[in-house]
Order: sequence, then C-alpha cells, then structure tokens
Amino acid sequence: MNVVSTQEIKIIKMGDASYPDSLAHIANPPQTLYYQGVMKTKELCVAVVGSRSCSAYGKQVALDIAGQLAEAGCTVVSGLAPGIDTFAHLAAVERQKRTIAVLGTGLDRKSFYPKENLRLAQRIVENQGCLISEYPPHNAGSKFTFPQRNRIIAGLSHAVVVIEAKEKSGALLTAQWAKKQGKMLFAVPGSIYSSTSSGCHMLIQQGTKLLQNAQDILNALNIAISQTANIPGAQITADNKEEEIVLQALQKGPLDAQTLMEKTQLSASQIATLLAILEIKGKIRNLGANIYGLKN
Repeated sequence: MNVVSTQEIKIIKMGDASYPDSLAHIANPPQTLYYQGVMKTKELCVAVVGSRSCSAYGKQVALDIAGQLAEAGCTVVSGLAPGIDTFAHLAAVERQKRTIAVLGTGLDRKSFYPKENLRLAQRIVENQGCLISEYPPHNAGSKFTFPQRNRIIAGLSHAVVVIEAKEKSGALLTAQWAKKQGKMLFAVPGSIYSSTSSGCHMLIQQGTKLLQNAQDILNALNIAISQTANIPGAQITADNKEEEIVLQALQKGPLDAQTLMEKTQLSASQIATLLAILEIKGKIRNLGANIYGLKN
C-alpha cells in the first residue's frame, strides 16, 4: 500500500524532460527518482532543516520562517524527519502551500519513516506538494541512505536554512552539501548555552550568513514580502483585554504556562482558560511540554 492510497508511486529518470533542473546540475545526481504528488521541472525552493531534538524556540522559528517563505511563493523543502523538518513542512501545509519532502526510505507504507508523519505526508500530497526518494519501494533505509538524501534536499533548493543543529548532525551534512553545490546557506543563531545551536554557531563562525527572519533569504533571492509577514503574530488580533495581554507576552517567543503567569500577573485558572481558548481559536499552538507560541 502506498503512503497516500490515491497516489501511485511514479518513477522519473535522469535525462527525462520532467526531471528537476536543479538536481540535474549537482555532482552525483540521483539517476532515478520515485515520487508521489506533483513533480516540477523548475521552481524556487528553499530548504529548512534542523535538529530532531529541537527546542520550543526552534519549533517556533521553523514555523515562522517556513511559513513566511511559503507565503512568498517559495517551495519549502525538508526531510520529513521529527523535529525542525516536521514543523517546516507543517508551516506550508497549514497555509495550503506546496512543500517537498525528501525521504531516506522507500515511499511505500511499510518502509516509510517516520511512521508518525504518515498523515503529514498525505497532507503534503493533497496540497500539490511532493514526496521524493531515490530508493525504490520496500527499501527500509539505513544509516547510509539518510545522509545521502541530504544532497537531494540541498540540490533541489536555491538556498538552505539550518535551524538548530548540534556539531555533528544530519542538518550540518545538508549544509556541507549546500556549500559543495554552491547554494546560499543561512544559519539561525540560538542560545550560547544550547547544544542544539552549537552547530549553527559553528557555521556562522565559518562565514555562513546569520539569519534573523525570512526577509533575509527573500532579499538574497530578490523576492518581495509584506512588512507584516516578518513579525510573528502580526496578523493575530485579540478579542478582549486578557487575550491581548497573553498574546503580547508571546510576541518575544514561546513561553510555558508558569512563565506566562509571572509575566502577565494573571492567575493559574485565568492562564489555563485563556490558553485553551486561544488554542481553539487558532491563535496559539502548544509546542510540547506545555510551552505555547503564536500561530501565524
């Protein structure tokens, strides 16, 4: 059975007219691609990759940057892995925008990894996106296949963004491929105390462009974006004074319920009620571990 039951796994080979132009010009391009969804020969792609063990900060940054890129017309590319990859794809599909997931396994349901992202994979295809692998069905993948697929992630993209990465991580392998392929490379800084940001800081020390928001990428690609799109939560409005207090507190980044109580001086019951209501209204999201962030 396929990942998406209504979609057959299709095959495209190097040299075919519909083979992606950007991949055809990298070293060691995949000779065969298996895919589900919509394959395009030419499109403006930006890869957003990072740690599987990401922080609430990393999740929020991935959602904001990938979402802004998608709104600006870029196709977000990532590896569908848990963590930053997942949130990058999610930011696009929530806006009903195209995104490409490059897998290190076959696309059939039995081989597919990670299993928890099967539904997200289906949503990607439903939004005219694409699932891609150079491995045939019934290939469960290995320690070799996942690093190898990173050259495809970089190869499809005009620019690569690294959001949280340890000094030895798959995201840094994608960054290395981007350098080899002559792609634009950006890294998001984090706390100096966070091991998941140490890889990004190392990239920045080596000359990689420091990324503050999606506008930095779009400027480099000569793409315009509205001013408000750069501000997390800029399009979110409060329905009353209490909601406004909570939303303002979250403007500077995700917070847990206890910290929100301290910053807003609201009671535990008020915070619990407001968080539940704001989440139902789609104005905030639970990033895990009872930490909340704005939902653009």
